[in-house]
Amino acid sequence: MRFDDSLTTILSADMTPGVGAQSAWRQLVDLMSRGRIPADEPTIARLRLLRQAVPESVRAASARAVAFATPGAALVGFFAEDRLAVAAPVLRTAVLPAAEWLALLSRLTPEGRSILRHRRDLPGEVARGLESFGATDFVLHDDSVQGAVVQPANDRDLAPPSPLTPAPDTPRSATPFVSLGDVTRKLPVIAEALRQEERRDDVPPDVDATPGSPIANLVARIDAFQRQRDGRDAAAFAPTRALSFQYETDRDGVVRWLDGVARGALIGVSFAHSARQGETQVDAAAGGAIRQRARFAQARLDIGGASDAAGSWRIAGEPIFDHASGRFTGYRGVARRPRVDEAAASPTPEGSERSDSLRQLVHELRTPTNAIAGFAELIETQLLGPVAPSYRAHATTIREQASALIAAIDDLDTLARIDGSALEQRPTVVHVQPLLVRIAGDLEPLAHTRSATLAVEVDPDIAVRIDDRLGERLLARLLGTAIGAAGAGERIAVQGATALDTVILDITRPVSFGDRDVDALMRIEADADDLSVAAGASLLGVGFALRLTRNLARQLGGELVIAADRLTLRLPAAVDDKVGQATN
Repeated sequence: MRFDDSLTTILSADMTPGVGAQSAWRQLVDLMSRGRIPADEPTIARLRLLRQAVPESVRAASARAVAFATPGAALVGFFAEDRLAVAAPVLRTAVLPAAEWLALLSRLTPEGRSILRHRRDLPGEVARGLESFGATDFVLHDDSVQGAVVQPANDRDLAPPSPLTPAPDTPRSATPFVSLGDVTRKLPVIAEALRQEERRDDVPPDVDATPGSPIANLVARIDAFQRQRDGRDAAAFAPTRALSFQYETDRDGVVRWLDGVARGALIGVSFAHSARQGETQVDAAAGGAIRQRARFAQARLDIGGASDAAGSWRIAGEPIFDHASGRFTGYRGVARRPRVDEAAASPTPEGSERSDSLRQLVHELRTPTNAIAGFAELIETQLLGPVAPSYRAHATTIREQASALIAAIDDLDTLARIDGSALEQRPTVVHVQPLLVRIAGDLEPLAHTRSATLAVEVDPDIAVRIDDRLGERLLARLLGTAIGAAGAGERIAVQGATALDTVILDITRPVSFGDRDVDALMRIEADADDLSVAAGASLLGVGFALRLTRNLARQLGGELVIAADRLTLRLPAAVDDKVGQATN
């Protein structure tokens, strides 16, 4: 018989403010969310005590991690007591029985109940319970009154108020929208007309209104129309998925004619620019061919939205020249859906399930790895007492290896989110040069190990509009791969320029890449003997790092192009009010 002593181990550790408190907080929350330890009052009380010493950012990160597990009512209520940034991730995703939600509603703040009102998966009785708090939650308070506190509703407020006058039974709307028939039916004159109408024989909906009950007939006609509209099969209105289409462009690459799909999806889109245009993005290969008036094939095209053109395409184009003058007039081409082996992510439900399983595995790996790194740091910094130098050296090695493993786990999590279309983005204006300088400083130990140099030659005024966290991960992985593959004495330079609405970053291609083409580089495994990567680079290898950066660049509205002498990264430019840069 095996006994789980995880809780005893955690409670016996040092919980003084700082690293010890944060480590204990993470482990207690993780074990409680996965059901490894009970969420009883003593454990919750220990979390309340630790909460005073744990920063809000760490608590918010724990709340986001709990979203992947199945927390109980006690743990959900505990997070709901915290600030909104900490409570929101749990309230958005927690799944509880209706009785436990009703018991928890009175403990929530108006902001917390507002988050639940936006959910559409809660039981009906929970939605009715939220409606009973309207008098408390929707009151506009005077900000000039100092110290005014809104008292939470008590348990008696959960009971819905009884109607003052009886009204005919009407189906409760699943959304806040109330139809005209529901509103008019509650009027006294309409209620009386409906009672009179019930005594009459059934009248077909298409019979003209009689002088005795015109309003009742109007209400009946409205209800009949709504039933007919709601009863239609929604699938009949869903656009069919087109498999191919034909197009023509003008001399600038702008689509002017289209046949086979909805015109609104592509008319006016330029195939000459790789930056995202609304919900459409074209591969940079098509733009390069158009500028050279050359034919192209197998260029990627991604279209968003809900039309029959939505999804991924492979396009081919042939330049057109006027027979009389010989002048270039545009392109004519066709598009088809990509084959299964060409798709970046599996379109099948099984692919989505694999992505979810990978994200769950990443969560299971990250928690113990964080704990290992935390305890190694405690030994390395001697927070628990004096430690022999040899043991401190071992702790340093453990922490460095654990940090590298955490970075690889984060890369797997990012790739799983991309494949599962679950990557969250908050685009902001990011100046490229300071970001590159900071990344170069982080990569300095790796460059020293490889006896290589990393030079940043980018104008400080160049800015892009991307998610800053994802942009930093993209550039760090790309530069780390280049430096990790560089040879002794090799110089990796990063140069930047702006062209129209795109920022172009050119990175020196490492000599060790040889004459491999794009597909060969993408297939390099982490244990390849012919292309070694130093410690400090991605543990998953060159091929994985290049695939990750390519997919991440596409998610950010850009493109990664691997040429014979350089790696070119294209990202959407941002409007800089100080410089007056013309961008999208």
